[in-house]
Amino acid sequence: MTTTIYRTADGWFVQTPAGAARVETAATTTAELLADRAALMAPSKEVVALGDLDLVSPVTTPCRVVAQMTNYRSHVIDTGMDPKTIPLTFFRKASGSVCGPTDEIVRPAHVGLLDYEVEVGLVIGKSMPVGSEITEANVFEYVAGLVVTNDISARDVQLPKTQFYEAKSYPTFTPVGPALVLLDEAEWRRFGELNLHLEVNGEERQHANVGEDMIFGPAAALAGLSAFQRLEPGDVVLTGTPVGTALSAPGGVVGMIANLLPPAVKWRMFFAGQARNPKYLHDGDVITAHVSTADGQIDLGTQRNVVRYQR
Repeated sequence: MTTTIYRTADGWFVQTPAGAARVETAATTTAELLADRAALMAPSKEVVALGDLDLVSPVTTPCRVVAQMTNYRSHVIDTGMDPKTIPLTFFRKASGSVCGPTDEIVRPAHVGLLDYEVEVGLVIGKSMPVGSEITEANVFEYVAGLVVTNDISARDVQLPKTQFYEAKSYPTFTPVGPALVLLDEAEWRRFGELNLHLEVNGEERQHANVGEDMIFGPAAALAGLSAFQRLEPGDVVLTGTPVGTALSAPGGVVGMIANLLPPAVKWRMFFAGQARNPKYLHDGDVITAHVSTADGQIDLGTQRNVVRYQR
């Protein structure tokens, strides 16, 4: 049975049939909480309604935030590439980008094209030194649980600079939560049954099944990372997003023609076209992101974030 954990500014809570029960622990970080399993298994008898809690990210910072690139077949095809040839690739995000499941997403004044990417986040529960051998048989030992994440992206910063770190690391660009859902081994085997949903102002933008669409699963991802990247409890790995983001690659012929143009002209034309795309996030837009299995037995909860433009 899953253990669903919530965090507020003054403590931790576990979901029970009667409501949210406070965890009697001195833990102030996600790593410390994961190590205090005794407290998690014996929460307070007093409960409160979940709706009465002002939730913050269940992943505390500082931590490592690592993300997989182009890891869903539908997204790879949409970007004009072949899923059969796509490599396993990663990028980093600043942990200062992490925010809560109901926080405002703030678009810096110089950013014009703000995009969304719903993802499943893997929260690490066991130290993974470089050289660790991660397999399908033992990956659940390294992943404590799962969270909903949203990889917010400034596309007009990302694309001309051909890098991800800056464009995806502004404060509030990684909403996490509402819950950290701990899984046992049997539940972990249902990872492929998870469904991702994202809506903007009630309009569905992204909807995909992990098992049908994901290219490199958690075991492959962590095995690849372990070749060069140490991970520790409380770190989080974002596992990619399906088709449906505002950004979409130009058609084949248009793309070939654009590649013949000088870079300054190419990007000016591209962004002029993107500026007419209504799917980019606007001031006041409401983003909801949800991840669960169809039967609801594994439910990571729903984020609800409002976009605010800096002036």
